[in-house]
Amino acid sequence: MDSAACALAAAMLFVAPFAQAASNKVVIGDIDDMSGLYADVIGEGGVEAVKMAIADFGGTVLGNKVEFMVTDHQNKPDVGAQKFREWADRDGLTMVLGGSNTGVSLALATVAKEKKTPFFAIGAAGASLTGKDCTPYTIHYAYDTTALGNGTATTMVKEGGKSWFFLTADYAFGTQLQEAAAKVVEANGGKVVGAVRVPLSASDFSSFLLQAQNSGAQVLGLANAGNDFTNSLKAFDEFGLSKTMKPAALLAFLSDIHALGLKTAQGLYLTTGWYWDLNDKTRAFSKRYFEKTKREPTMNQAAYYSATLTYLNAVKAANSTDPDKVMAELHKTTIDDMFASGGKIRADGLMEHEMYIMQVKKPEESKYPWDYYRLVQTMSGEEAFGKPGDSACPLVTH
Repeated sequence: MDSAACALAAAMLFVAPFAQAASNKVVIGDIDDMSGLYADVIGEGGVEAVKMAIADFGGTVLGNKVEFMVTDHQNKPDVGAQKFREWADRDGLTMVLGGSNTGVSLALATVAKEKKTPFFAIGAAGASLTGKDCTPYTIHYAYDTTALGNGTATTMVKEGGKSWFFLTADYAFGTQLQEAAAKVVEANGGKVVGAVRVPLSASDFSSFLLQAQNSGAQVLGLANAGNDFTNSLKAFDEFGLSKTMKPAALLAFLSDIHALGLKTAQGLYLTTGWYWDLNDKTRAFSKRYFEKTKREPTMNQAAYYSATLTYLNAVKAANSTDPDKVMAELHKTTIDDMFASGGKIRADGLMEHEMYIMQVKKPEESKYPWDYYRLVQTMSGEEAFGKPGDSACPLVTH
């Protein structure tokens, strides 16, 4: 063997272990609304939750330090998709956490399939993510529009709210949430008398609320979220609509109730997949989180922590970052942690777990800071999300 060949062989022996190590590098990306109307739902609080999870895992996996990147999708699907592709092509991205906004998450799911990158949709509610828009690499982790409708709408109709008018966010999330709630209302003997679509980050809700009032409906279904939810409910209260209508919070977070105050939010029914004061596990995590942020975590911030650990454990179990091996591990995983008890990732990508119907406490019922919810009912995963066999996802064999 000549000297050039020997040098080449030596170089290959030297490079091979490092190439293998590089292929096992874990890079987690967070694509979320960091500055807009949903920033309080996950935002910087979600970033802190991921950092906590990485630290709790030990900071490394497969011999490499876990890397973490964050970007603001600005509630624009094209911005989120472009950053996903950039990270996948340039930075060795191995997993994405999708924050608030169903429209953005639908775009991210398309890229996840294209790049074969596990995508945990957490902030988005649209049930189509594990229905007709499912992919082999999408996991819908915290809740969806089906579960929200089955919880809140069912409860409101049983409480006597038979006629509904919807105030609906004008994009995929609002459409899917209204459809899910309307289906439940009608199945329980109620009726939908009208609806109005409202642009994101609307500055004035008066004309929309006037339409709701003129409809004569008993219930105002708020098919919106974040600042749009809090601002519409504030306006509902200020305009005195509570004299003739009851508001239904189809998607409300702890951060929303905190912003509104119990005087305004008292009596609201809402559906959630998690609450900081639910049990010893949730309280232990929340105590640590509060020490870092001075706020109790929302459902989605807790889900960010759980999803990060679930992913890292799957990588460790697979002994690889290969997306198909990791997804196979995830589908075998039972999630028993501070977020879910007995959670299962179904064939369609939905993480099925218990959901909770809550009612916001009256000011005099709250015993300590952030003591906002009273548990009304616990729904099993199947009660909340429906049977796996009923999924519209083509990955499910019927």
